[in-house]
Amino acid sequence: MKHGDLEELENVLDELSSMAEKSSLINPELFSKYNVKRGLRDLDGKGVLVGLTEIGEVHSYILDENEMIPVPGRLIYRGIDIRNLVDGFTMDDRYGFEETCYLLLFGDLPDSDQLQEFEQLLALNQTLPEDFVRGMIMSSPSKDIMNVLARNVLDLYSFDDDPDNTSIKNVLKQCIRLIACFPLLAVYGYQAFTHYHGKQSLYIHSPRPDLSIAENILHMLRPDSKFTKLEAKLLDLALVLHAEHGGGNNSSFVTHVVTSTGTDTYSVMAAALGALKGPKHGGANIKVVQMFEEMKRDLSHWDDSEEIKDYLAKILKKEAFDRSGLIYGIGHAVYSVSDPRAVIFKEYVAQLAKEKGLEDEYKLYAKVEELAPEMIGKSNKMYKIVSANVDFYSGFVYRMLGIPDEMFTPIFAISRIVGWSAHRIEEIVNAGKIIRPAYKSVAQRRDYTAMDER
Repeated sequence: MKHGDLEELENVLDELSSMAEKSSLINPELFSKYNVKRGLRDLDGKGVLVGLTEIGEVHSYILDENEMIPVPGRLIYRGIDIRNLVDGFTMDDRYGFEETCYLLLFGDLPDSDQLQEFEQLLALNQTLPEDFVRGMIMSSPSKDIMNVLARNVLDLYSFDDDPDNTSIKNVLKQCIRLIACFPLLAVYGYQAFTHYHGKQSLYIHSPRPDLSIAENILHMLRPDSKFTKLEAKLLDLALVLHAEHGGGNNSSFVTHVVTSTGTDTYSVMAAALGALKGPKHGGANIKVVQMFEEMKRDLSHWDDSEEIKDYLAKILKKEAFDRSGLIYGIGHAVYSVSDPRAVIFKEYVAQLAKEKGLEDEYKLYAKVEELAPEMIGKSNKMYKIVSANVDFYSGFVYRMLGIPDEMFTPIFAISRIVGWSAHRIEEIVNAGKIIRPAYKSVAQRRDYTAMDER
């Protein structure tokens, strides 16, 4: 194709994209006229009830004489408050993610023998098909590890002897295999990216059966495989906090929607990964870190509240950072007073920041956490109260742990696949109808126009 042809093609695409945008625009007043629940949420932010679950509960308000009263948020796994779960394994000086996996999948906390047996089952499944790393992961490295995960999950379908069998036993076997293999797929995908796109040395460490999932991630990710116990414990905590968030979060809802069609496990998990990749969902912590990087460059004094407020005002007016008008990491679709995951995480952030010599940066985060909710509340018509969500601090923690930005959302996926697996099984067991909400057409009726009359 000649250069002139390429320019003409761009002009055609510009014109067509303008037409596509114009033909897709719907009068905003119609959404109110027809009482459309945009985002499947009421105007007050309360989610539209579309299903029931026993896996996870997100509690953020109480009803008093039919009035919603915001309260400090609670996250509950299988009836157990996340705070109690975290306190339980941290007081015993244990890693908690494997225990959390067991709880979410099977409904009860394991005893020591059950936990050991489950850990062994995960270890046995920490293997990829022969030549999969070279033939699949290394042969087509991507700059986005979430795309690597989705592609390789679909590739694993081809290596399954019974991929379309949706019996609970077979689906559970597939889910356990994916839970165990996700760290390998993500880390090896990252190593391929740094080697082929970053011209760095290639390190492929096999997982060790004696290590926890959090330890194995650090072991496989770092060239020297070295890490401290504090680093592994913080990563383990992150995995626990991200493992489940009720059936209504976007990627878990996608899991229910796609499962309801009767399709295979690999297609379901690839779809959930696509949902999680979005910057409004799993990709938000990267946006938080990027926002703070720009803020640190632009602010003259990190401790000046007025200067910080001025910068946040520019963000809300779409005059700073990515011009989206969003202060990333502040506000949540469900939580208002507080996000329990952020509260738990923050308890460790200050300690780690002090150890890493990043106290000034931590204080900037804390100052933004303090100032941003009031500013957002004044300009937001939906929520009266907003607070920091888990993404606000998780990216900062990952940076302090030396985890590359490209791995932020994949780590979320490594954790959340546990919740997706539980929700997939729950959807199959309860044999629901295919999920199909209604969309009302508001297009004007018109006659077909013959070609010579257009």
